[in-house]
Amino acid sequence: MQFYLDGYRPGDPEDFPAAPGIEPRSGSGELPAEVDVLVVGTGPAGVVLAAQLAQFPGITTRVVERRTGPLEIGQADGVACRTVEMFNAFGLAEKLMREGYWVNETTFWGPGEGEGIARTGQVQDVAEGLSEYPHVIVNQARMQEYLLERMRTSSSRLEPEYGLEVTDVQVLPDGGDHPVKVTLQREGGDTAVVRAKYVVGCDGARSAVRKSLGIDLRGDARNHAWGVMDVLAVTDFPDIRKKSVIQSPSGGNILIIPREGGYLVRFYVDLGDLEPGDRDARKRFTRESIVEAAQKVLHPYTLEVKDTAWWSVYEVGQRIADRFDDVLPEERGTRTPRVFIAGDACHTHSAKAGQGMNVSMQDGFNLGWKLAAVLEGRSPESLLDTYSGERRQIAQDLIDFDLRFSTMMAAKPKDPAHPEAGGVDLEEKQKIFTEAGRFTAGFATEYTPALLTGGAEHQALATGFPIGQRFYSAPVVRLADAKPEGLGHVAEADGRWRIYAFAGAEDPHSPESGIAQFCQFLGESEDSPVRRFTPEGADPDAVFDVRAVFQQAHRELALEKLPAFLLPRKGPFGLVDYEKMFAADHKGGTDIFDARGIDRNRGAVVVVRPDQYVAHVLPLDAHAELTDFFARFMAPTAQLAQVG
Repeated sequence: MQFYLDGYRPGDPEDFPAAPGIEPRSGSGELPAEVDVLVVGTGPAGVVLAAQLAQFPGITTRVVERRTGPLEIGQADGVACRTVEMFNAFGLAEKLMREGYWVNETTFWGPGEGEGIARTGQVQDVAEGLSEYPHVIVNQARMQEYLLERMRTSSSRLEPEYGLEVTDVQVLPDGGDHPVKVTLQREGGDTAVVRAKYVVGCDGARSAVRKSLGIDLRGDARNHAWGVMDVLAVTDFPDIRKKSVIQSPSGGNILIIPREGGYLVRFYVDLGDLEPGDRDARKRFTRESIVEAAQKVLHPYTLEVKDTAWWSVYEVGQRIADRFDDVLPEERGTRTPRVFIAGDACHTHSAKAGQGMNVSMQDGFNLGWKLAAVLEGRSPESLLDTYSGERRQIAQDLIDFDLRFSTMMAAKPKDPAHPEAGGVDLEEKQKIFTEAGRFTAGFATEYTPALLTGGAEHQALATGFPIGQRFYSAPVVRLADAKPEGLGHVAEADGRWRIYAFAGAEDPHSPESGIAQFCQFLGESEDSPVRRFTPEGADPDAVFDVRAVFQQAHRELALEKLPAFLLPRKGPFGLVDYEKMFAADHKGGTDIFDARGIDRNRGAVVVVRPDQYVAHVLPLDAHAELTDFFARFMAPTAQLAQVG
């Protein structure tokens, strides 16, 4: 991380000084009459969204939560590799990996000899080459606390206001700059009214914000019950500290997920089919009946539950909202959205694939930078239409996957003597699990060509950075100080676009090289997107964070002979940023040009969105095409809000 740009200060560099005019939040539930963004709910989507908006103290953001305090124990716990990548942008990946349980292997158990179970296979949980980060298990409440702390120590000093429940949301046609009227009820019964420019409902499956918009969740329950419990137990089952998929001879199923800390473990226990329309069925299950069902599936192994941290029963179902904002289909294009829904407020599914919390957080990450860009004047309001367009399709893909996955998990063993009876054998279940790896690791998201995603005309220049997919980091060496880095790890959740320029085969010290000409264009041409879309007086990388990667080893490069554009002067003292140039990591054995399929002769420009997805791949000399791409959704006369 970088700090001291504005002057030296002692203490924790991640505890940022409050921006001018920012007062500490009292947490008393008192809200200003008008806000820029009101975030409703502190679930996964809400805290990611708020943590990102907290980086912009010029934007008045408030967060309300109907509970009286932070979540203490969360239902979700699976943290996909993609989510760890996102947490790295908030400076939280190392903390997450240190505390979490690493899911390294998945074992499969099925009917053995006699009436018991036996191990039938084991696979690596995350396939090689998917991510440099692991799949980890951390309690949802802890993950949210990481982000709440990030909010508290930001220059915005943002903290949720607890004990406030939204009862009504209205978009007023003549509402002026703050057209959304939100009515809230305090715990004691008093009401308050807040006017907002934008409202985001992250308030769960029973979302009051969604209901105020007249939007329903559509889908079906599967009439199949599962019990889930987090327990401290004594057992002779040998794979209790591995993720385990278990199918008993009687047809019962268990999914075991070890938890963080070395002792706690989660059981998902198949409780069987429910009668359609039986709304009281779940009430008949108890903690003891769930434990008993787990003991039967684990036979001949024993299970003695010593303590239960949390348990519940849920019915598998998949539901999705028709739209993720307040704009009706017939209104699309005539006005821009003012109210959004995210996370469980707009999509719900089973828990066993571990996708609910992860996809919800990506909803918040997608929307946060877009709201900041619009509110700071860097993009027109039409940018906000892309949220529903992008995220609803991703949610639908998740619903379709979750239906197949949960059906497979609940399937009874296939009887070879009666194949017509259906069922799934363990070999087939293991195959499905392996094929689902990209989904469960969080890498199935792919944005199709649209406003924020270019076409594939130049994809061959960087085949390892597929357009529309997340930017996959690779090792490099920082030129100025020879520090090994992950190229994708230098990007922060700060709303900036990344432009990675990979040099071609020419000598990069030559002013005629493609990389030199590209940098000259960005720094000097009136048509440069950096010059057109960066506000006057702002740091040269305030909107676009441009980084260069060279093919040579770092000792073969002369920093002083490389483009001056890559040594920008910033801050009140005009300090030089030495962290914009990187060399291929020859010593480490992973050359990024080979690992990510970069054309060594021509080089490439890889444009990455603020939420870490590849937006475009272009040649180094495609100057006009680069500018035209950004001109589609950026305002040339942008003025950044004043920040501290």
